[in-house]
Amino acid sequence: MPDAAVVCRELDCGKAVDVLGNAHFGPGSGPIWMDEVTCSGSESTLKNCRSAGWGEHYCDHGEDAGVICSDSVRLVDGGGRCSGRVEVLHRGQWGTVCSDDWDMRDAAVVCRELGCGEAVDAVGNAYFGPGSGPIWMDNVTCSGSESTLKNCRSAGWGKHNCNQTNNVGIICSGVRLVGGPRCSGRVEVLLGKTWTTVCDADFDQQDAEVVCRELGCGPLVEVLGAAAFGRGEGQLFKCGTYGLSAKGCGAGHTDSLNVDKHLFT
Repeated sequence: MPDAAVVCRELDCGKAVDVLGNAHFGPGSGPIWMDEVTCSGSESTLKNCRSAGWGEHYCDHGEDAGVICSDSVRLVDGGGRCSGRVEVLHRGQWGTVCSDDWDMRDAAVVCRELGCGEAVDAVGNAYFGPGSGPIWMDNVTCSGSESTLKNCRSAGWGKHNCNQTNNVGIICSGVRLVGGPRCSGRVEVLLGKTWTTVCDADFDQQDAEVVCRELGCGPLVEVLGAAAFGRGEGQLFKCGTYGLSAKGCGAGHTDSLNVDKHLFT
């Protein structure tokens, strides 16, 4: 996985999800430039990793390597990276997914794959507008534990009995609880591609109830401070009001507070 992580990061394609060998995506052609590649995972490019040397190899194209990066799925036209029409990348082309059998387990896989927290809703009938291009997946059936949407069962690539008016979409929370069992932990909010903690100033029971409701965790039981679930890292944000979404809480950056707020539900 460190080798794959370097490639995915170099291509700005998210995190490495899987490493594949034996020409999983088909054999290449031309020279084989690298073999016995060993990356630490921190290299900026694959060329900086150790290998047998340029053009030195002990294999053929039947052993070509491949990777799957997390950005093989995206959400479009939802106003942010954690909600929108589901599109998957296959054979170098983005395509859509039809709504037959689409449910919250399928949505949960996509939200987790994109690092967008919990699934809040799974929608169909082109809720975020119809897509274009190929319809890559239909009759998607995930158990909920898959690491990527592509690992879920479906009718097969490009096989469908629908049109773009049946495109699926999802809404992910963009909020997560860290450091405790499910539905308890330190509150973290996704801003861009970075998870940030929330300061306790003005964060009250009404704010906490929004998070519990958004994550489908039932009624609030208790609000805890003093980093009860461990201190977070990175930026701290202040949440002062409450609304339909925890991310709509009027966040403002503050450097003066360093106590994380926690929910216990």
